[in-house]
Amino acid sequence: MRLTRYFLPVLKENPAEAKIVSHRLMLRAGMIKQASAGIYSWLPMGLKVMQRIERIVHEEQARAGHLPVLMPTLQSADLWRESGRYDDYGEEMLRMQDRHGRDMLYTPTAEELITDIFRAHVSSYKDLPLTLYQIQWKFRDEIRPRFGVMRGREFYMKDGYNFDVDYEHALHAYNRHMVSYLRSYERMGLQAIPMRADSGPIGGEDTHEFLVLAETGESEVFYDSAITGLTLGDRDIDYTNWDQCALIAREWTEPYARTDETHDEALFNQVPEARRKVSRGIEVGQIFYFGTKYSDAMGASVVNDKGEQVPVHMGSHGIGVSRLLGAIIEASHDDNGIVWPEGVTPFHCGIVNLRQGDAGTDRVCEDLYAAMTAAGLEPLYDDREERAGAKFATMDLIGLPWRITVGPRGVKNGVVELTCRRTGESEELKPEMALARVKEIYSSV
Repeated sequence: MRLTRYFLPVLKENPAEAKIVSHRLMLRAGMIKQASAGIYSWLPMGLKVMQRIERIVHEEQARAGHLPVLMPTLQSADLWRESGRYDDYGEEMLRMQDRHGRDMLYTPTAEELITDIFRAHVSSYKDLPLTLYQIQWKFRDEIRPRFGVMRGREFYMKDGYNFDVDYEHALHAYNRHMVSYLRSYERMGLQAIPMRADSGPIGGEDTHEFLVLAETGESEVFYDSAITGLTLGDRDIDYTNWDQCALIAREWTEPYARTDETHDEALFNQVPEARRKVSRGIEVGQIFYFGTKYSDAMGASVVNDKGEQVPVHMGSHGIGVSRLLGAIIEASHDDNGIVWPEGVTPFHCGIVNLRQGDAGTDRVCEDLYAAMTAAGLEPLYDDREERAGAKFATMDLIGLPWRITVGPRGVKNGVVELTCRRTGESEELKPEMALARVKEIYSSV
């Protein structure tokens, strides 16, 4: 993409209404624009990053054997009355009536709707296990929306639902989701710590939140620092292997990690003092096992291998796709702007022409742009008639992980400058070597 043809409405000053780093930088980098309180329009670069995150979630869900669906944003209130949650959910639910006077609601979550789909089509244990998920817009009418996409009213979310014949199969589904989420977050350049939490209006006894440590987090967290050294790395994961999924889940949940809602001071004090840490965290996902809560209420059952009619065991699993943009920025930025991890960057590399209109620099930039595009990479070429300082400031603000700078002196010497946004380190390379280096970096992402 050429910057002269892109819609990137960057701001030079910090917006007064933005109180945290991610909100400031998303507004300044031209990623979002507020439409009303807690509701945002997603501009090209913001949408592009969100689609990168969405793709990772889809890929990891597919690896785990989960199937995508798409449910409506509006639901009938009758389903929620059937489950008993319509009056219990509270004022966060946006309620309305259609022209026929039927009670409707804007989806905050979809346990009722997915259970209705299941009970209409599945009747035998032979069709289990089954996990269906979607990535769809949700709405919760926050009393005080703030912090940009971190606590908005409208948000883009992956919500998944497993159906299993008994507790043992449902426990594997729980562990499988935990592993798939850990892997998803790692691919986004994040370490998200699973912490036992309160189930809230979803219900159930077993639930873990995934939190990214950040000063602006809404929750106080207490944890054993040993957990921050854990990684899946290149581990070959077989999601059908119950023992492997259980082992990985234990590795991440045995070290003490709790939100302020479930903190147990006595257990925390059993952690060696040097490893006891207190910080703040941003919730980016949550998994639940709630047994037969919804299947009992709504009649979702199957015939098991003994010929008995039994209610299915269920769980739900959410990832805040739009919220993750804010969390990643909170965890990865500096004084100059965003620092995108390679897995979610909107463009793989920036190309900066220090002397637009110069025959030599124009030629090298055009050749690099064409070669990167042919290699399946997406460069952002700053071809504006702007001074060098303004071009560097824009690149630092929008946070592309790598930048290639082309200037007259370098062209004369047959080199360009490759710069890492995270470290600030630069090296001079021949253009073809710089291209090869960028290709190598992204080959493993």
